Amino acid sequence: MALPQRRPPRRVVEEPYKVNERILAREVRVVGENVEQGIYEISKAQAMAKAQNLDLVEVSPNAVPPVCRIVDYSKFKYEQKKKQKEIKANATKVVIKEIRFGPNTDDHDFDFKLKHAINFLKEGAKVKAYVQFVGRAIVFKDRGFQLLERFSKGLEDYGKIEAEPKLEGKRMSMFLSPKVVVPKK
Repeated sequence: MALPQRRPPRRVVEEPYKVNERILAREVRVVGENVEQGIYEISKAQAMAKAQNLDLVEVSPNAVPPVCRIVDYSKFKYEQKKKQKEIKANATKVVIKEIRFGPNTDDHDFDFKLKHAINFLKEGAKVKAYVQFVGRAIVFKDRGFQLLERFSKGLEDYGKIEAEPKLEGKRMSMFLSPKVVVPKK
């Protein structure tokens, strides 16, 4: 005996705005192009939208009375998506560069890593400097702290301390952020 085939469930796309008959308020403030702005009953506002072959879209549901715009809904949604994309593209992305030390890091290695940190800060990236304690090296916590303090003093002109050195397990870390961010071209 064959079992009846089941259909996959239909996906319902949740609309971010209430449109036309979905608007539940009795009165709404109507705005839009070629429209007399004001407060109207919902039936009159819907009739105004239908007369122009457009949709009544609730853009501000929390206002008293709710604000509705008479607009082509598909075009309105497209413009909203476009705005969101633009906002996302203009958002600055925070880059964190890590620099690792040992508790017995030599002066030459220290200077080399300091130069790298200066370049990272000039580019506008944040720097996470940490001292990794391996095995019994955890006994030298004070050396790690002194190393990070010296590191932050060397970067005073380029960055500021965002988080003071603190020990987490076998790793002592601190964060530095750039003083002046150079915008990328």
